[in-house]
Amino acid sequence: MRTELRDNLLARMAAGKARFPGIIGFDDTVLPQVERALLAGHDVVFLGERGQGKTRLIRTLVGLLDEWSPAVAGCEINDHPYAPVCGRCRALHAELGDELPVIWRHRDDRFGEKLATPDTSVGDLIGDVDPVKVAEGRTLGDPETVHYGLVPRCNRGIFSVNELPDLAERIQVALLNVLEERDIQVRGYLLRLPMDLLLVASANPEDYTNRGRIITPLKDRFGAEVRTHYPLRLDDELRLIRQEAVLAWEGSPLGTPALPDHLIEIVARFTRLVRDAPQVDQRSGVSARLAVAAAETVAASAVRRAALTGEDVPTARVVDLGSIVPAVRGKVEFEALEEGREDEILTHLLRRAIAETFRARLAGTDLAGLQKRFDADGPVETGDLVPAAELLRRVGPVPGLAGMLTKLGVDGAESPGLAAAALELAMEGLHLNRRLAKEELPGRTVYGG
Repeated sequence: MRTELRDNLLARMAAGKARFPGIIGFDDTVLPQVERALLAGHDVVFLGERGQGKTRLIRTLVGLLDEWSPAVAGCEINDHPYAPVCGRCRALHAELGDELPVIWRHRDDRFGEKLATPDTSVGDLIGDVDPVKVAEGRTLGDPETVHYGLVPRCNRGIFSVNELPDLAERIQVALLNVLEERDIQVRGYLLRLPMDLLLVASANPEDYTNRGRIITPLKDRFGAEVRTHYPLRLDDELRLIRQEAVLAWEGSPLGTPALPDHLIEIVARFTRLVRDAPQVDQRSGVSARLAVAAAETVAASAVRRAALTGEDVPTARVVDLGSIVPAVRGKVEFEALEEGREDEILTHLLRRAIAETFRARLAGTDLAGLQKRFDADGPVETGDLVPAAELLRRVGPVPGLAGMLTKLGVDGAESPGLAAAALELAMEGLHLNRRLAKEELPGRTVYGG
């Protein structure tokens, strides 16, 4: 099976095909280590903070298996027809020879995983005596009375243990033979079943000393230890949000809401600022799920507005960003000294993210026409229930607006929603740069008041 993984990986490398589809931000750091481990035939433990894609990466390994593979029909541990290892299949092979019944298993069926919990037993992972088989008349000395656990049932495949340190230390011992001698032991039975599988595990580095630990002999038996990380570059964070957040709106009655690029960038910058904030407990990490949840919440705010006001196309705007803070507050662990200031800290970081995006997207843009509009015609009220067309009507014609929209890559004539979203970014940016007054009231925002 390891030869199968290696050969398929090498074939994809030679063909220039994607080896780990859907994995973003690891191309130059994590994935080369994973490829070396697979080429060496090593079992792997992935270490990383929450939300770094460890489980997603593990599941992509299934794509490196052959799409279909043969197995002896009725075998609990998926013996190969040419080299059976269990007593039942060896006896059948001796009796039937080439007439041995065979089934074909898809690669998706050759992957198993277990979330390590304190109540996991050796029987769950390795196996135990099946009292039903004993009651049927078999003797306790008959190996046929063994009920195989998850690991042997993944023979000739990939088995994953998520959050390995949560597994009790006495249960981790049961995996020692699997990793080194490649066989299993079930109670008092003299079983020598050579397991042909790849064992992969995930863990948080802090778990070595906090919730639990990986026992030293087990760590020693893993051939490779791979450290994961959060996206290092802003563009990787943007790609990750686009990839994950859009899926939540497929099939929506109102259609997929428009989430302008500058709003996705604000969410990405906000996530990175939270990750680096000294008020946040850095040991717990800030999951990539925070960015995805934030983007989905902003999109949901736009859908809510469209449902209540009759907007044709739900389009997210800056006014929808306020929904992020209460939505993601529970995803961030703060330092003890910051208790009670969570909303204040997140709101401040969100404003910073908006300001950074404004500077990155509209730096050098002439916004004098927009400012003159406020000087001449007074304040403009917007809010999360103000439709885009109504906002554009309230603002009216603005000199230089077309150039601003062009710089943001927005065609205002094609989509009033995107034009309103760009306009709100400009107004909020002017406010954050102390060039435009702003008053926030429940459910509405007044610029230029």
